[in-house]
Amino acid sequence: MGIRTRRVMDNGKLLRAVMCAFTLAFLIGAFFAPDLKEIFSGLGRICTLPAQLTKDYFKPELGSISGTMLNYFLVGAVCCALMFLPGATVNGGTVLGFFLTLGFCSYGMSILNIIPLMLGVAVYALIKRQPFGKYLNFYMFSTAVSPLITQVLFYYPVMGETPRLTPLGVALALAIGVVVGCTMPALCAHSQAFHKGYDLYNAGPAAGFLCFLLFAILFKVRGIEAPVIGATLGDGNRMFVNVFCAALFVLCVIGGLVLNGGLGDYGKLITDSGYKADFTAKYSGGACLLNIGVYGLFILLYYNLIGATFTGTTMGTVFCMLCCCCNGATVLNVFPILLGYVAMGLLNKVGATSFAINAQAIVVGACFGSGLAPITGEYGLIAGFVAGILHYCLVTSVPGIHGGFNLYNGGFTAGIVCFVYVPILEHYFKSKSQRRLKA
Repeated sequence: MGIRTRRVMDNGKLLRAVMCAFTLAFLIGAFFAPDLKEIFSGLGRICTLPAQLTKDYFKPELGSISGTMLNYFLVGAVCCALMFLPGATVNGGTVLGFFLTLGFCSYGMSILNIIPLMLGVAVYALIKRQPFGKYLNFYMFSTAVSPLITQVLFYYPVMGETPRLTPLGVALALAIGVVVGCTMPALCAHSQAFHKGYDLYNAGPAAGFLCFLLFAILFKVRGIEAPVIGATLGDGNRMFVNVFCAALFVLCVIGGLVLNGGLGDYGKLITDSGYKADFTAKYSGGACLLNIGVYGLFILLYYNLIGATFTGTTMGTVFCMLCCCCNGATVLNVFPILLGYVAMGLLNKVGATSFAINAQAIVVGACFGSGLAPITGEYGLIAGFVAGILHYCLVTSVPGIHGGFNLYNGGFTAGIVCFVYVPILEHYFKSKSQRRLKA
């Protein structure tokens, strides 16, 4: 067995333990939430009320903080349990899928609306005659359309104020689950050609176009009025989110330093371009864990500096952004993209743009704009800065395409940015990889 293979296996065991620890932390967090008495009623609202972007599950009318944390735990527990199935391997893509799935547990995803999608991947595994565990990552990516499952399960074809579980709704939810589960693996494989490896949220374009098709069939083609896209946000809880997240990320930093014997090869990891990278295969598990902690604290600092409201949605974006930390994202290659967002936010001060830098839509957008990190890594700081600006300009316009039912809206937007921007970069400039080959 080669050194590289042993490293991947050892890192996989470590990262699986880390993800299980994160899952347990959410259960502990639920008992420290300020509204513990609402834990089960809050979870009930999360599972049955509309999940279309953007619904803040911290808001009492939509859920509760404790119910949200319990939802995090239950969804995380399902994902972690699947990591122990035969055929399952844990790598950078698994970390991406896990934290991305968890991130939406506070705005759009529930332990209920992910179940039909599990059936879909199980059907795909049967067709391919492979163990379900082999397609674990694709299952987690398929949850991008979870809001559509809730919609057809309780509110289709007529949108009402009270959720109604009907035979038609159950049948449609299961059918959509099978369609998504059987098509996402193929679409994700094709997405690489769409963005050429420069969108770390590779499943974003796949989920975006698939949800666009499903939305058109279910609503536009049949002439059914679609729910209005709009954010429903609460006041948030800055103290709870900051304390919970900071504690987790500090523990990751400490654990990474201990396992890595200090900084170790973290210096190499943080200067990696992030282009088509799986840090779990290139660097030690300690370095990967250290990057999780450092990157997480960086995200938390950024949201505090811009004055973000720490709603459930904001907390979710912290973990959605964290998901790429083993797949190409570092503080160095993401920072210029966030600067692009900040620059556009500052233009709002003079009335040149519509959204302030701390507007909820822009807070979420910046999270997924970070998926363009390989552009910074390969083409430099200015290219990353411009990528951030382009993502800011597009991210609030894309939801209309899929009706707000695609949770990976920002990753879809990043793919569109790549489709337009990367060919221009390739035409006029040499990437770092090309310059190294020429040298």
